[in-house]
Amino acid sequence: MTTTLYGIPNCDTVKKARTWLQDHGIDFTFHDFKKQGLTPELVKSWLQDLDWTTLVNRKGTTWRNLPDERKAAIVDADSAMALMLENPSVIKRPVVQGAGPVTVGFSPAAFEEKFGAAA
Repeated sequence: MTTTLYGIPNCDTVKKARTWLQDHGIDFTFHDFKKQGLTPELVKSWLQDLDWTTLVNRKGTTWRNLPDERKAAIVDADSAMALMLENPSVIKRPVVQGAGPVTVGFSPAAFEEKFGAAA
């Protein structure tokens, strides 16, 4: 399966992940989910490997700016999926699909483990 990195290009963490993959010669496709969008099927596939609480970035500005009533309504995978489709900026980045289970976030150690590449 081809590796796909999902995120937004101006996110610092996404930039670090893209640079790491390029520096380690790992072929990947970048999917800008603000420009290219997301489908319910794609988000459901992420939720097969990740809990919704991992995918929703509750420390980010987008989450903090949501009305309290909206935040309180996110109680399960279905409500979280609706929020992620409505507002992709609430998704923790990057989401990486391929080379094993779907993962979220970036650290050199985690990528070395996922892709089997030495630093």
